[in-house]
Amino acid sequence: MEKFYITTAIAYTSKTPHIGNTYEIILTDAIARFNRFIGKDVFFLTGTDEHGQKIQEIAEAAGITPQQHVDKIAGEIRAIADMLNISYDKFIRTTDDYHVKAVQQIFKKLYDQGDIYKSEYEGLYCTPCESFWTETQLVDGKCPDCGREVKPTKEEAYFFKMSKYQDRLMQYIEEHPEFIQPESRKKEMVNNFLKPGLQDLCVSRTSFTWGIPVEFDPGHVIYVWVDALSNYITALGYTPEKKGELYKKYWPADVHVIGKDILRFHTIYWPIILMALGEPLPKQVFGHPWMLFGEEKMSKSRGNVIYAQDLVRHFGVDAVRYYSLHEMPFAQDGTITYDVFMSRYNSDLANTLGNLVNRTVAMINKYFDGIIQNGETDGEFDESLKETAAGAIEKVSEKMKGLRVADSLDEIWKVVDRANKYIDETTPWVLAKSEETRARLGTVLYNLAETIRIIAALLSPFMPETSEKIAAQINADTLTYESTKTFGATKPGTKVGEAVPIFARIDVEKKLTELAAEAERSAEPEIEIAPFKENIEFEDFEKLDIRVGKVIECEKVPKSSKLLRFTLQVGSEKRQILSGIAKFHKPEELIGKNVLFIANLKPRKIMGLESQGMILSAEYKDGLTALTTLNDIQSGAEIV
Repeated sequence: MEKFYITTAIAYTSKTPHIGNTYEIILTDAIARFNRFIGKDVFFLTGTDEHGQKIQEIAEAAGITPQQHVDKIAGEIRAIADMLNISYDKFIRTTDDYHVKAVQQIFKKLYDQGDIYKSEYEGLYCTPCESFWTETQLVDGKCPDCGREVKPTKEEAYFFKMSKYQDRLMQYIEEHPEFIQPESRKKEMVNNFLKPGLQDLCVSRTSFTWGIPVEFDPGHVIYVWVDALSNYITALGYTPEKKGELYKKYWPADVHVIGKDILRFHTIYWPIILMALGEPLPKQVFGHPWMLFGEEKMSKSRGNVIYAQDLVRHFGVDAVRYYSLHEMPFAQDGTITYDVFMSRYNSDLANTLGNLVNRTVAMINKYFDGIIQNGETDGEFDESLKETAAGAIEKVSEKMKGLRVADSLDEIWKVVDRANKYIDETTPWVLAKSEETRARLGTVLYNLAETIRIIAALLSPFMPETSEKIAAQINADTLTYESTKTFGATKPGTKVGEAVPIFARIDVEKKLTELAAEAERSAEPEIEIAPFKENIEFEDFEKLDIRVGKVIECEKVPKSSKLLRFTLQVGSEKRQILSGIAKFHKPEELIGKNVLFIANLKPRKIMGLESQGMILSAEYKDGLTALTTLNDIQSGAEIV
């Protein structure tokens, strides 16, 4: 039996995931289920990434231990997977003992063979992204990935010699064009990261303790790249000293399914680590797009987050699975809002699929006391229906080979549409009026029942509960892959069940009102805030010179979507300051305002303009707002 090993990226346990995060595991599950459906020996891995500075800070702010925090969030993540009917074979946690020990051995092996060395890191660090950046990599002075503030960091660290393997990785990518998918992602990795040259990678930290200790240097914890990425092989029982039976059977992975934002780590760092270990590389890395809320990334601070558990509670598991799988393009971002979700639910699930099953079962019950007749009376339109139904599996299989899940569902819906059209073409209600056409009526309803059986089988990897419900209504006893290739597996004489709507149509306006009321009732009484920073001495605060400045000029900086250029009157002098708040303030509304700014920051150039300080802003649910004074006080006044 052909093996197939598939993984998701392991979910970071900083907070409860929303539907945009959860999309990945639904997508991966559909691919895993389809490969089982066609007869492969599948191993499906998912899990949680549980170490890092961000988690340590969140736990400290909450007054609990990091382990308590990750236990809670990992439990929530696994519960969401189970709720969504995810058929994973193993759920790994990076705090699992076997993973910790294996990662320590991997780190030691890389160190012993000279791929890891000890030095010192000095640079700019983004805690949410757990990434280091150089000054030139920043965008408007902030993290290029998430747009948040970075902070200068200097610490002793171990580094991995990335450049040693650069040419070998370039050659591998050239010789394996299918390795990075979609194609656009491959060009991005090669042109933006490999061709300019790889810098050595920081692989340990000393500024926090929540991580896997370096056994031979206890002041260091192993950084995320070696820790989290290694889960794909440690879950199979891999250690440098011994390769487990699952590893021997399933590695290399057939596909890592990951978000496009972590493609660099999986197509550059991870392959190089494997090369250094002397292990085969995964066959493919698929960087899927994002699911957006309308046009924006989901963010709790923006108030535009939708959670899978809320969608399931209102609309059912398979409706969520269908929308997530069908509405996400192969290479472009998809979108979700409640009204769009319900529109698709009504049109595709209630009207098209649900109505087909309901009408067919109801007619078999009405005209033949629930007994499926034989299909021996041929007539017009029969061959077209049969060819569409029996030919679908080949088209679906071809789409799934390329991981085009949304396109695969489109192929299934072509069968659904053809069956609905067949009802209109053959008009069973007219055939039922005459005894002379009763045999033909029996054939028409047989053909519909058999087509519905094939649809149920085709849907089983994507909407498993719906597949089972459809099969129960027509009392189908086989939904195998082989049975979808030919038309006629339904046995005459089978008694169908009761015609019960599989997807009840939604009153959109009523449901939107209900959702709005629910959101208002469940609104959190307290605003979620960022973790507090470490305590400082009063003398440290006294070093900051915070002043009041009156805005006398304000304009957007050309070629920047974020920056505003301020001219402040500060006592008798004027100051020019650049601030990244253009998306949240119109320049004209700030002129004449008194703003607070840090006056003794060393001037620096941003986009060729000198900025002589930093305007203070507060983050709130819709973005950022500049801090102003309550009264129109003297410019230059000191904040004490």
